[in-house]
Amino acid sequence: QVQLVESGGGVVQPGGSLRLSCAASGVNFTDHGMDWYREAPGKQREWVARVTNLGGTSYGNSVKGRFTVSRDNIKNTISLQMNNLKPEDTAVYICKTFKYWGQGTQVTVSS
Repeated sequence: QVQLVESGGGVVQPGGSLRLSCAASGVNFTDHGMDWYREAPGKQREWVARVTNLGGTSYGNSVKGRFTVSRDNIKNTISLQMNNLKPEDTAVYICKTFKYWGQGTQVTVSS
């Protein structure tokens, strides 16, 4: 049974930072790329970042230069380091691999 469990969300002021994690189990972790998406109220789910199985990375335009995705193949986790957060980054952040989705972790950016 594949499980993806996100953690690290919270409330932060504009300009602040958060680090999200996604722990994967039940999947051959090193065989798959993994993605972060986010979902804000009233908006479509938005792709945020991807880390391939070989560690290559790519980012959505709205987060490029502020977010960094990485993976740890020993711990079967991926992380999303989010810097210079803006109110428009407020959303539920969800990780995905292959056809499997996590439940998400809430990030709120507010003064």
